[in-house]
Amino acid sequence: MRIGEIAATAGLTANTVRFYEQAGLLPAPPRTAARYRDYPPETASRLRFIRDAQAGGLTLAEIRGILAIRDAGNPPCGHVVPLIHAHLDQIQRRISELTAARAILRGLARRAAATDPADCTGTDICSILTRRPPAYQTAEPKTAGFRRAERLAVTTRPRGAG
Repeated sequence: MRIGEIAATAGLTANTVRFYEQAGLLPAPPRTAARYRDYPPETASRLRFIRDAQAGGLTLAEIRGILAIRDAGNPPCGHVVPLIHAHLDQIQRRISELTAARAILRGLARRAAATDPADCTGTDICSILTRRPPAYQTAEPKTAGFRRAERLAVTTRPRGAG
């Protein structure tokens, strides 16, 4: 199969197939007399595997390792399981970071809505983004549900706002 045909079969572009070949994810295919790449049909399933593994968050280096295990005639599942769990842990950490950032941004948005640009002093770069000294902050109950990031970013918060 020519590169365009194998790429279409796998739902990729010809440039992506060339890239995977250069990255060592695909063995160099045989060439026709005219020097065109001539991929065997089973290359399509390998390309789909690479695409799906990338969609799952695996790096090209991790995918290359999985393919090397399979190419050596061994099942790679024992290698794949810890990779999946490591990526899940990484995603969970990122979700926590994004959740904290969202809470900070929500507080900043509330502060921005209540800020008059004319009140910005010459010493403030931007009063919306600058933490106010504790004397200027309103009292807020410190319940177990508040994250530290929210307490630092939010100066006034209506009850029930989230």
